[in-house]
Amino acid sequence: MCGYLQNGDANASLVLFSKMGLSNVKPNEFTLSTARKASIVLGVPQNGMQIHCVCAKSSFDSAPVVGNSIIDMYSKCGRVDEAARMFDAMPVRNLVSWNAMIAGYTHERNGEEALNLFREMQEKGEVPDEYTYSSTLKACSCIGVVAEGSQIHASLIRQGSSYLAQSTVAGALVDFYVKCRRIAEARRVFDQIEHKNVGKQMHAFAIKVPYGLEASVANSVLDMYIVSWTVMITGYGKHGIGYKAVKLFDEMQVHGIEPDSVTYLAVLSACSHAGLIKEGQQYFSGFCSNPHSKPKVEHYACMVDLLGRSGRLKEAKELIEKIPFKPNTGHWNESEKIREKVKRKGLKKEAGRSWVEINKEIHIFYNGDSTHPLIEKIHQVLKEMEKRMNEEIGYVHNVNFALHDVEEESKVESLRYHSEKLAIGLVLVSGGVKGERMVRIFKNLRVCGDCHTFIKGVSKVLKIVFVVRDANRFHRFENGLRSCGDYW
Repeated sequence: MCGYLQNGDANASLVLFSKMGLSNVKPNEFTLSTARKASIVLGVPQNGMQIHCVCAKSSFDSAPVVGNSIIDMYSKCGRVDEAARMFDAMPVRNLVSWNAMIAGYTHERNGEEALNLFREMQEKGEVPDEYTYSSTLKACSCIGVVAEGSQIHASLIRQGSSYLAQSTVAGALVDFYVKCRRIAEARRVFDQIEHKNVGKQMHAFAIKVPYGLEASVANSVLDMYIVSWTVMITGYGKHGIGYKAVKLFDEMQVHGIEPDSVTYLAVLSACSHAGLIKEGQQYFSGFCSNPHSKPKVEHYACMVDLLGRSGRLKEAKELIEKIPFKPNTGHWNESEKIREKVKRKGLKKEAGRSWVEINKEIHIFYNGDSTHPLIEKIHQVLKEMEKRMNEEIGYVHNVNFALHDVEEESKVESLRYHSEKLAIGLVLVSGGVKGERMVRIFKNLRVCGDCHTFIKGVSKVLKIVFVVRDANRFHRFENGLRSCGDYW
C-alpha cells in the first residue's frame, strides 16, 4: 500500500486495502493511516468515511496515529466539523492532534477557532512546535489580527527560540506581516533569518548521500532556501514596490539559489504592476532558456499583462501567438457554463464595497451608499476636499470612470459615491487622522483611476499616508505619489 501511494497510485493502494479486508490479514493502525492518506490524495470523502467506520469498529480510532489521520483527512476534504468531532472524541491527544486541528481551521479560514485552540493547547500544558506556530500565524493573517500575530512573534523572541531561524516559522512570519500590510516588519524578519543560503550547503550534502533523499525531505530542503525569498518578493510585488522585488530576486541568485517557477511568477507579477518592462523581459527570457523548468500559462499571462499595461499591444499579441502550447479552451467552456447557471439561479455579482476601521469599529460602504447616518457630512467634506485640491494641485474628476448614460454633472456626483471615497470621507468627518498619519482602507474590487487620483491628491494636501488594499494588491499613497507608479 505504501509503495503504491509513494508512486502516486492512491487508487491501487485503496484497492489493495479492500483485498486485505477480504483476506484473513487484519489491518493495524499504520495500515489504516496509509489508507486514510490515499483517500486524501483521491479527494473522495466517502472513502475516508468508510475507513473511519472500519477504525471505529476495530477500536483503532482511539489510537493517536489513527485519530490524527482522521482529523487530517476530514480537514483536507473540507469537512472541518467532522474533524472537530473526532478531535473532541479522542481520549488521548498529542501535539500532532492539536496541530492537525489548528491547521484544519486555518485551511477553512476560520482563524478565530484556530486561535482559540492555540490558546487552549497551551493552557493544557502542550508545548507548540514549528508547525503549530506556522499554522497559527497563517490564521492571524487570514483574519488580519496584527496584535495576536505580533504577540506570537514577541513570544518567540523572548524564548530565544531557534524557530525564528527555521524557514517554516520565519516564512510564516514574513507572510503574516506582508498580508497585514506591515512590509517593513516583514523585511526585518526576513533579514534576521540566519544563513538564508544554508539550504544550498545542505542540498549539496544531500546529493552526496548514497541513497539520496525521499521526495518529502528533498522538497523540505528546497523549501528551506526558496520559500522565504519567494514570500518576500511576492510581498514587495503586492505592495507595488517592484524595484525592491527585482533587487531581492537578483540578490537571491547572487546567493546561488535557483528560483523555481513560483519565484519567477512572483517577480514577473511585480514587474507587471510596477511597469518594469526591461527587467520583466530579461527574467522571462532567462526562464525560457532554463533547462530545468519552463514557463507555464501563468507566466505568459504575466508577460502579456506587462506589455499590455505599457501600451505595447503588438508585442503582447506576438507573444500570445508564440505560446508553445495550445490554449486551454476547457476553462472558457466551464466559465460559460457557470455564467449560465448563475443567470438561471438569479444570482448577482458581488457589489463593490469598501471598509475602514475607526475607533475599533468597522464601517462598510457600498458604491452609491446613502445609508450611513453621517452621509451628508461625508459628502460635504468630500466636496470641500475636491475644491481645495483643485485650487492647490489642479485636481479634476476623471469622468471616464463614471456612468456613461447620465449628464456631466451627474457623472461627477456619481464618482463621489464610490465606496472608497465614502470611507475616506468618514475618516475626515470623524477626525480619524488626528495623531494617526496613516489611514488603511479596504476594498473588495479593483480601485478605479479617478479614485487613485483623488487619494493621491488627498495624501499630498493633508500629508497623510493612505494604504489601500483592493482585490489585487496594496497601494500606498504618500505625498501625492503612488507606490504602484500608476500601474495597477
